[in-house]
Amino acid sequence: MDARTANTYKAFAESCRLVASSQSLYEAIGRCMRVCVERLSASITVLWSFDESTGMLRPIRWIAPYEFTSVWCPCEGNDVGEAYATGKAVRALAAPSVTQPLFQSEYADVVVGSSLCVPLEVRDSETCVLQLMSLGEDGPITDEECDIVEMMTMLACMTKGGDECSWRAREPTRAIMRARGITREYKSGDSVVQVLGGVNLDVNEGEFLVLLGESGCGKSTLLDILGGMDDPTTGSLVFDGQEHFGVREHDLAVYRRDQVGFVFQSYNLIPNLRIRQNLDLIGELASDPMPTQEALELVGLADRANNRPYQLSGGQQQRVSIARALIKRPRVIFADEPTAALDYETSVGVLEAIDRVVATGTTLVMVTHNEEICRMAHRVVRIRGGLVYEVFVNAERAQASDLEW
Repeated sequence: MDARTANTYKAFAESCRLVASSQSLYEAIGRCMRVCVERLSASITVLWSFDESTGMLRPIRWIAPYEFTSVWCPCEGNDVGEAYATGKAVRALAAPSVTQPLFQSEYADVVVGSSLCVPLEVRDSETCVLQLMSLGEDGPITDEECDIVEMMTMLACMTKGGDECSWRAREPTRAIMRARGITREYKSGDSVVQVLGGVNLDVNEGEFLVLLGESGCGKSTLLDILGGMDDPTTGSLVFDGQEHFGVREHDLAVYRRDQVGFVFQSYNLIPNLRIRQNLDLIGELASDPMPTQEALELVGLADRANNRPYQLSGGQQQRVSIARALIKRPRVIFADEPTAALDYETSVGVLEAIDRVVATGTTLVMVTHNEEICRMAHRVVRIRGGLVYEVFVNAERAQASDLEW
């Protein structure tokens, strides 16, 4: 047995273990997708689901350095559509036979070398398609690997059954922010340290988006760039149709003042001012501020307006900082590890306040390393090594009180 064949069977053994420990079919398929990218010849994996509003297939989960949120796929005339329509796997292992609508938009220069599309019956009368792709410069997906992938997905569907919630894709809201090819480098003596290596990301209006990753992966750097606190080395950052990379410092200051709000791990409240005064100070800078009492009510602190910060617990001070960000009525709120310094009970209170903010229609982007918090988000972006590694949409959002860690 050659090394590639041995690695293929090791991938199957690993997927069996991961499927067995998964809490749902959606989680099991997501873990299988990671195995396919990390162990097999696939460079990209995409999970497609039917969108009833458009009659198209849309991605709900993918592992790729590209932004697929607004990509769609017709249900015929391509490999994905054929697998969906026939309920049979489609193998396109030679480049001339690969028909992919996936890269016909902004990623038209990406060449797909081979592809496997496997239909999955996730619920009664609800089918998704798992697609594996190798890129032109990589080796092709083999028939042996296709067999293994079909076996691992069949195992997941048989042992985990259909999920209670629907996986059906929904038309994404308008992208309020679009980042393309974002890099960030820092000089360290004679060397250059690259923190971000070319990030492609959309932030959709009204969504709760989580940037997930281990320490040092670049997620906080990306948050700072999106929020106008730092400049990328190269790339494009478009907010509400206007390019923000390379603009004057005055324009960035106006952007930070009028369009975005920040919640930091440290609360940064002014200690000698009362809570309402901390909020009023920010309200003075806004053109249409939210009433202070209304902002405090949203975070459950309406009765603490006259207290000073030292009279509040850490969790209460963090909720004040959320109200302070909200009082400007920003288009987007950026939160950098807002629960990292808090215990579990206090963290749940802060997350409940954040969920109430999201319910108002405010777009919220949060950085965290806590995978459990991801269950609250509409969409999760996993950052690894300065690049987008994985993106998935939560089929059903959890409440803060449902989280455990």
